[in-house]
Amino acid sequence: MSKCFPRILVVSIMVAGSCLAGAADQPYTIAVIPKGTTHEFWKSINAGAIKAERELKAQGTKVEIIWKGPLREDDRDQQIQVVENFMTRHVSAMVLAPLDSQALVKPVQNAIKAGVPVVVMDSDLKSDKYVSFVATDNYKGGQLAVEEMGRQLGGKGNVILLRYAVGSASTEAREAGFLDVLKQKYPEVKLISSDQHAGATREMAYQTSQNLLNRFKREVNGIFCPCEPPTIAMTKALRDIGLAGGKVKMIGFDAGSQSVLDMKKGDVQALVVQNPLLMGYLGVVTAVKHLRGEKVPKRIDTGVALVTPANMEQPEIKELLYPPLDKYLK
Repeated sequence: MSKCFPRILVVSIMVAGSCLAGAADQPYTIAVIPKGTTHEFWKSINAGAIKAERELKAQGTKVEIIWKGPLREDDRDQQIQVVENFMTRHVSAMVLAPLDSQALVKPVQNAIKAGVPVVVMDSDLKSDKYVSFVATDNYKGGQLAVEEMGRQLGGKGNVILLRYAVGSASTEAREAGFLDVLKQKYPEVKLISSDQHAGATREMAYQTSQNLLNRFKREVNGIFCPCEPPTIAMTKALRDIGLAGGKVKMIGFDAGSQSVLDMKKGDVQALVVQNPLLMGYLGVVTAVKHLRGEKVPKRIDTGVALVTPANMEQPEIKELLYPPLDKYLK
């Protein structure tokens, strides 16, 4: 036995060593889960995540990004199922844009308990258990929108706020910023509608927009929409009844290519623009830093800007309006 033991020990050490080496060679697997996969905004998030993956690999850190989310931004059950599936697979970490601030709390907490850390991006969660929140200052975005609306209207007129969806924390914060400043600073700007929700698709938003304009087209002077689908839908609805071109001041959110084109044509007077490519990039980088044991900020602000025809050709603004998606999504 004494003669055999050293040989067994050596073999055991060699096997253990090879297992550890294999574990060290395993990449960090980061699941990136958007609210939806249809709109251009999420494609920019995806591009940012891939940019992070490439840069980390170039620096010697093995990272594998898995991009998966619901098709539509109102499919809570689908997004919950995606989170639960990645928890079961025990990915290294998740970067999640929760489409409902309350409904995703429990799935996220379950994932964390199972040893899968979660970075929240884009839209907040009613929990503080996540690693970090990487997002726009959405309240500030709403403030920028109403300040520009006040300027466009000369401080007087009737406005419509077309909300997005119940439970969407990012757009609810934009709506709150818009309404708070409107009340505080513009007593002669009257809010004639703020209780309608556009819904998750352009088709739904267009129908809601038509209904609102049928009711208020003789009164309305300005409209704010807090994200890409309703912005594009409302602009089309204004165009269809001859109220585009600045007859009704249209202020939207996000740099969808159609909205940028509409602003060039004069149908949109301003867009509040985020940096989703940076958001996706920092979401992944933050997750990897956490996995390495590095301390990360609890909140990371990815910036927000007001874009108008007057500044849209400035180099730093053009980077936001025309993100290099083809470089990362081919």
